[in-house]
Amino acid sequence: MNFPTVLTVIRIILVVPVMILIFMDNLPAQIATTVCFILASLTDKIDGHLARKNKQVTDLGAFLDPLADKMLINLTFLALVVLNIMPLWMFVVILIRDFAVDGMRMMSAKKGTVIPANIFGKVKTTMQMITIILILLNQILNLEPLAIINNILLYIVVFLTVLSGTIYLFKGQKLLK
Repeated sequence: MNFPTVLTVIRIILVVPVMILIFMDNLPAQIATTVCFILASLTDKIDGHLARKNKQVTDLGAFLDPLADKMLINLTFLALVVLNIMPLWMFVVILIRDFAVDGMRMMSAKKGTVIPANIFGKVKTTMQMITIILILLNQILNLEPLAIINNILLYIVVFLTVLSGTIYLFKGQKLLK
């Protein structure tokens, strides 16, 4: 259990207050939700960097990191659907992509081939986090221009989700043949 893995575990733990606080309709809870989500997002950027830089990449960290990302992002998106901030169909597209890519990665791993994260998946995850942060900020600020920007960002996230998923599945299909 090295420091990068501890950061990943912290990200998983931060999912709990995000999920509790996001449903509380008051300013302190909205601020706390946003702060917790931002802290969790920062751990995602820091843990991978430190693990590679300090040669502390572990099997546990490699397993927990994408799991932590999916828990944080997908559960927050689900909460946004429940709160009628995000359309259900967008969440379904994101979830289907995650299941398809994870399934492809598991099949590849079973055959001894690892499909590593690529730039498209990383950009998708970063855009998802930025979009969620801006949506949470707008829960606090309630600005119509930011709401419009957030809606546009959600469509960009869906596009990046489909694009990165297609690339992963195409690459995985080639590797499995």
